[in-house]
Amino acid sequence: QVRLVETGGGRVQAGASLKLTCAASGGTIDNNAMAWFRQAPGKEREFVATITSNGHNTIYGASVEGRFTISRDNAKNTLYLTLNSLQPDDTAVYYCAADPRYFGTGTRGYAYWGQGTQVTVSS
Repeated sequence: QVRLVETGGGRVQAGASLKLTCAASGGTIDNNAMAWFRQAPGKEREFVATITSNGHNTIYGASVEGRFTISRDNAKNTLYLTLNSLQPDDTAVYYCAADPRYFGTGTRGYAYWGQGTQVTVSS
């Protein structure tokens, strides 16, 4: 059973950058596609980015493409999300997810989820 723990969230001003980390334990992630999602208050969980198990392919949500970068270090069992040019609309709880058989943008495809880390962007 893979356990995922997100860290790195915080409160920043518009235009700032953050780097989120998702540390995995209880198993290796190198055979899992991994992803980031986010959920703002009163809204559905939204796809942010995903990366294949070998890191060679990525998909980004339209609202973050060009500003956010997903990456992974399988040797460290860790997934990252670099957030640049943050805007108030990026305020949400950010979740990482993993699955050994699914690579895509749907929440239902991922078997393993972290508890989330809060990102708050003020104007």
